[in-house]
Amino acid sequence: MKLKVCGMKYVENIQQVAGLQPDYLGFIFYEKSKRNFEGIIPEFSNSIQKTGVFVNEYIEIVISLVEEYRLDAIQLHGDESVAYIKELNFQLEQSRELKIEENKRIKKKKNQHYISKNKVEIIKVFGIKDEFNFNVLKPYLEVVDYFLFDTKGKERGGNGTKFDWSVLENYPFDKPFFLSGGIGLQDVEQVQKILKSNLPIYALDVNSKFESKPGTKKIEELKNFKKEIFV
Repeated sequence: MKLKVCGMKYVENIQQVAGLQPDYLGFIFYEKSKRNFEGIIPEFSNSIQKTGVFVNEYIEIVISLVEEYRLDAIQLHGDESVAYIKELNFQLEQSRELKIEENKRIKKKKNQHYISKNKVEIIKVFGIKDEFNFNVLKPYLEVVDYFLFDTKGKERGGNGTKFDWSVLENYPFDKPFFLSGGIGLQDVEQVQKILKSNLPIYALDVNSKFESKPGTKKIEELKNFKKEIFV
């Protein structure tokens, strides 16, 4: 079971959360979000996956930010099509191959391009409320690494409310997914219960329920949550 803390914004708070060793830290690159990230990502453990969250963004901009911030994962929170994701995967691979070739010609290591050890993971988000047609996921199975199920609401994430988790009982695939949507300390018992099911839950994604203000996470509450769930 993995933990993703999303909506990071401020350097000191990022360092504090990184000190808790979550598996993923999410940075939202979406101007309409209260947690839109425009700063500097401080150094932290390489074991933490830096995840960029995008909403219907131009592929060229996604690629540029992946390179600038050395992102390990891309979370697509908009209406991205299968064709969009195929093209994104293609361009990511092209960019990687180009940098490998260029590095061969650059003798000094300090001047070489950064190249991640693994391919950039693709996480596709789908909003759920009281029901969901899982057939819409079929075309995405071959082009994404994970799904993420969030609460369908006015905002593109960070709504602070849970959807009806019983809907997931009808999930028909083996593809692992992130569980998101208003998860907080008060949900420990409910989380423990769903984790005992046979659902392929890969990670829990938390955000607004652990904030003192948008983008600032409460460290002690996160610490307690991790202690309760990730034993």
